[in-house]
Parts: sequence; C-alpha cells; structure tokens
Amino acid sequence: MSHSTLPEPEATPNQPEETADQLAPLPPEPRFQPLPPPPPEQFTILRSEDGRVELTNDGLELNGELFGWRELEGVDVRPVRWLLGVMLGAFTLCIFMLGFLQFWLRTVPAALGMSLGIALLAWGARGTNRWRLHRPGQEPRHFAFSGPARSWQQLAQEANRRIRQRHDEAAATAAYWLQAAEPTNWPSQHQISGF
Repeated sequence: MSHSTLPEPEATPNQPEETADQLAPLPPEPRFQPLPPPPPEQFTILRSEDGRVELTNDGLELNGELFGWRELEGVDVRPVRWLLGVMLGAFTLCIFMLGFLQFWLRTVPAALGMSLGIALLAWGARGTNRWRLHRPGQEPRHFAFSGPARSWQQLAQEANRRIRQRHDEAAATAAYWLQAAEPTNWPSQHQISGF
C-alpha cells in the first residue's frame, strides 16, 4: 500500500510579530494653551440728570446704595402710571362736568372741580419710572424715579451692557484659571489604550 503524502507548503520567511512594546512612541499631542484674559474694561461714570442714579466702574448706585455689577443679573425700567390718580381725576372731572350740565352746580364751583379733576388726571398719567434690579436668588429690588422715561431707559441699557461685560470677564478669568490648574502630566488617551 502506498502512502501518498501531501506536499508541504513552501516555507515562508518568518515575519516578526509586532507587539505593543515594539511600537514607535507617538509624538506628544499638542496641548491647548489658553490665553490669559484681557484686563477688565474701564467704564466711565454716568449720572442721571437728578443725580440719584450713577453708573460707576464698580457698580450701580441708586439713592446712595451701591450694587456691584457681578451681583446683578439685569435691570429694567418701566414707566408706571399712578392708577389711583388717574381714576380719581377722571371720576372728579366726570362728577363736576355732570353737575354743571345738569344745572346742579354754578359755573365757578364747576370750573374749580373740573380743574381739580384735570390736575389729578395729569398727575396720575405722568406717573413714575420704576427701576427693577434682578439679583440671583433674591427678590427684585424696586426704585421709583420721576422724569422722562427715555433717559432712564438709556441708563438702564448701559447698566445691562456693563453687567453682561463684567459677567463675561469673570467667566473668562475663571475658565483661564481652571485650564491653568489642570495637570499637564496626565497620560494621553493613546498611552492609556496602548495604541
């Protein structure tokens, strides 16, 4: 009985097996180096016409009380009518006008009463400007100032800009110091996985 043997495959040259230890070291990854934050913006001092509101470099001063820019979230100003004055003025004007038209009152008392009603109506319609300061975690503070609403609203817009600027500066400074405090000798992701 003849035994046939299969031909042996040709010998292939031995290829060295690569191991993780024999890999060439990878170049270090470039690390993000944050830029130091710019110096804080210096604000000019702005005052209201009556001097009761002042915007300084450090904060907002209302009636002698100082609020720092970073302790505020925002400011809004709304013109508010005195509803009681409007209602009393309208009611007084209507009563005296009705009394005069129904011949209950003579001309002089009716004219004086209508003048009083118009004065009350004008006083209530003039109203006031209510400043509302929003502070984190606290109730809003309210302040009332008389005068045209436009100048107060311009001051409030500038105050809101300064509040945002100071918050942005604080966030940039905190991010810089957090990044600077992060250890730079931690192993990179490539060194941990072995690839």
